[in-house]
Amino acid sequence: MVRYIAQRLLTLIPILFGVTLIVFGIMKLVPGDPALMAAGLDAREADVERVRVFLGLDRPVYEQYLRFITNAVRGDFGISARTRRPVIEEVSQRFPATVELAVAGLFVSMAIGVTAGIISATKQYTVWDNLVMTLALLGVSMPVFWLGLMMMMLFSVELGWLPTTGRGTWQQLLMPSFALGFGSAAIVARQMRSAMLEVLRQDYVQTARAKGLPEKAVILGHALKNAAIPSVTIIGLQFGGMLGGTVITETVFAWPGMGRLIVEAINFRDLQVVQAGILILATIFVITNLVVDLLYVYLDPRIKYG
Repeated sequence: MVRYIAQRLLTLIPILFGVTLIVFGIMKLVPGDPALMAAGLDAREADVERVRVFLGLDRPVYEQYLRFITNAVRGDFGISARTRRPVIEEVSQRFPATVELAVAGLFVSMAIGVTAGIISATKQYTVWDNLVMTLALLGVSMPVFWLGLMMMMLFSVELGWLPTTGRGTWQQLLMPSFALGFGSAAIVARQMRSAMLEVLRQDYVQTARAKGLPEKAVILGHALKNAAIPSVTIIGLQFGGMLGGTVITETVFAWPGMGRLIVEAINFRDLQVVQAGILILATIFVITNLVVDLLYVYLDPRIKYG
């Protein structure tokens, strides 16, 4: 197990290297002068040049990239061209908000998706099954920004129940987390339904029923754990997707997280902040996949990693 974990951690190196290379190249292709944006559109040429030297933009592209990689290994992502503060401070202030929103969205996804999947599988070809699958189809089809705007219009503007934007209270977390997690809940529900239908046809489930066990004990005690194995992969991937999906959700709800920070940095051509934000999100995504693989051992002891 330890050897497997070490091998997976080593695969982080080429993956993150590729992420930084792609992001760096894309930001260089975006029109505009980062030094001019940082100095101000009305700044003099001499001031723009000083900013360019300060940010290291006067050096060749390969030197800029090597400098970024070298400093990133030490945890130094440079200085923000927009705020003139260390990037690591900018990210550390926004990161907890993104994690809070992603975890809340994951909870919504699992609570709705797993429950709906079980109901749909145990009530196959009934009204409940058709209702759950219809809602799942709608959940997959609805964009996050559209669902968020519709919720704001209903619960904030019309009913006045919830605040539209901001962070700090549980009321402010409800709409963003639901908007972020509802689409993932639909995917989890479809996967859970498929896995549960397959497990419920197995001989050991029929044997448990023949012994007279209550249906609740058969579903929760025997079928759910085995059906959860393929669903764990989907849930892990959805959590990684939520970290990226917070970019849209945080922008719609003015949530002060990393997603909104990255959008602001892209608009300002703040290369250092964009690279640091995406690199951190990519790292979390890969680590999440590793945790999902390790959960397989808990769910199914027959799985061994050499």
